[in-house]
Amino acid sequence: MSDAIKHECGIALLRLKKPLAYYKEKYGSAFYGIQKMYLLMEKQHNRGQDGAGFASIKLDVEPGERYISRVRSIDAQPIQDVFAQINDRINEEMLAHPEFAEDVDLQKKHLPYIGELFLGHVRYGTFGKNSLESVHPFLRQNNWMHRNLIVAGNFNMTNVKELFNSLVELGQHPKEMADTVTVMEKIGHFLDDEVTELYQECKNNGLTKQEASPIIAEKLDLAKILKRASRGWDGGYAMAGLFGHGDAFVFRDPAGIRPAYFYDDDEILVVASERPVIQTVFNVPFEKVQELQPGHAVIIKKNGQVSEQEIIVPVIKKACSFERIYFSRGSDAEIYQERKELGKLVLPAVLQAIDNDTDNTVFSYIPNTAETSFYGMVEAAQDFLNQRKNQYILDNQKTLTKEKLEEILSVKIRTEKIAIKDAKLRTFITEDSSRDDLVAHVYDVTYGVIKPTDNLVIIDDSIVRGTTLKMSILKMMDRLNPKKIVVVSSAPQIRYPDCYGIDMAKLEGLVAFKAALALLQERDLYHLVDAVYEKCKAQENLMDAEVLNFVTEIYAPFTPEEISAKIAQMLSSSDIQAQVEIIFQTVEDLHQACPKNLGDWYFTGDYPTPGGNRVVNRAFINFYEGNDVRAY
Repeated sequence: MSDAIKHECGIALLRLKKPLAYYKEKYGSAFYGIQKMYLLMEKQHNRGQDGAGFASIKLDVEPGERYISRVRSIDAQPIQDVFAQINDRINEEMLAHPEFAEDVDLQKKHLPYIGELFLGHVRYGTFGKNSLESVHPFLRQNNWMHRNLIVAGNFNMTNVKELFNSLVELGQHPKEMADTVTVMEKIGHFLDDEVTELYQECKNNGLTKQEASPIIAEKLDLAKILKRASRGWDGGYAMAGLFGHGDAFVFRDPAGIRPAYFYDDDEILVVASERPVIQTVFNVPFEKVQELQPGHAVIIKKNGQVSEQEIIVPVIKKACSFERIYFSRGSDAEIYQERKELGKLVLPAVLQAIDNDTDNTVFSYIPNTAETSFYGMVEAAQDFLNQRKNQYILDNQKTLTKEKLEEILSVKIRTEKIAIKDAKLRTFITEDSSRDDLVAHVYDVTYGVIKPTDNLVIIDDSIVRGTTLKMSILKMMDRLNPKKIVVVSSAPQIRYPDCYGIDMAKLEGLVAFKAALALLQERDLYHLVDAVYEKCKAQENLMDAEVLNFVTEIYAPFTPEEISAKIAQMLSSSDIQAQVEIIFQTVEDLHQACPKNLGDWYFTGDYPTPGGNRVVNRAFINFYEGNDVRAY
């Protein structure tokens, strides 16, 4: 993606089902769990680079022994830093106590981070703050073992204020109005209720508090707690939780917006945000890794029993299509094919833009996530060329010479690596205030492969703000002196903010929205902006379920092609000599390519939860009133 957007977090949960001595004997180390967690988190580095956190729980420890460990980092390389801290602590203890080397029981008793239950998290800071206090996992502490709660997740709630107020009504005093805090405290409240009910039952049966504690842990009903806690949640989430005594869960939203996958055998239970991560780290086949169903939770009891239980009745599945286009690693077998299909399906529009002149066209891509779609586009282009060759041969078979036939068959689609990303510069650009001058140098180009008679077709996975296109890519492509530059987005036009995880909170930052406003202005239709504002304001006090998305009316007067043409005009500065055309994937073809991930609200405005409509209306009000604040 040429435009930088901060996006999905990643989770990793691992439960070891055997005693640590088993892993020491089979795999050579009682640190097996920590080693696997490092891999699970590092393989999801693509999902978060601002911070990382790790927590572990030891099972069946004696009172007075520490059983919960946690470490978090906002270092430039946070995952590396987290595990460097873990490694340093363990090595320090091992050097001081050589007797620990071969004694797994002593290792578990005395070494931090050694345990049977682990939770990891990688994140992007979507609210412009990246303090250590904002990094997951979050910890809710209590002297009662089963009231300790550790939470981490990949989620945004659209109704944080309402959730916060509900906690206040319950008599709590939350320390922060943030979705992670409010969600954790809501779960914690009903955890406390459940523990109290179970204790009263034990007390009625004549048990002491000490006798009651293990029974409470055994009988604790995680599904019941999650059902009660999640009433009123509106958002996209895949959240994980650990309880101090050893129970754990991973819970997915009822529309399946955020992804979660799990694998279970007699040695481990592992959950991650992406399937190939589990496949790679544990060497298991594609079909053995299960997708956690929307509205369900994987529940792991302390005794190792695993179940998938419905918590909220699932609604129409609207899994995020951006996962397939951009966020998730392309090594997933399905995602790889889907991205290729995105490239294939957009080719007809590309051929129209170049008048079917593949002989005088060079195809390329914006590194790195558009590469797979590029392969699909080129394969489809080669198929088109082969059909044209075959038709020519059929039409001229009586007069074709051997030399002419060889000449025709030798023609191929021309592909080059034109854009080269300077990764060091990309890392350096962190603030919008310094971005414009620096962004022009994010990409280098390959000289000497484009002729003045050539079209240059270059595919990106998506176009959000268009900043890098305008300030860098188009200018640098133009230096190659092509006849025409065709920029292709494998995703449709991004028209609406996201409120479920992607950091696209403001309408005015989206180039498609800017283009629609420009067209309204040009065609004396700008009064629609005032009308939409009045409709949005009129809904401010309605319940979420009653709110409609009126921002769709901003785009209604125009075809997608008209908006694409205006975007091309807006992103082409006056000093660009080549003709510029921008092509976007259609929503219909997106759904054809990615049939299992139909969430498309950022393209269509069709939000999967009622809170989404409120967010888009609030974003429009903020734009209209000039409020430089987030819509959620």
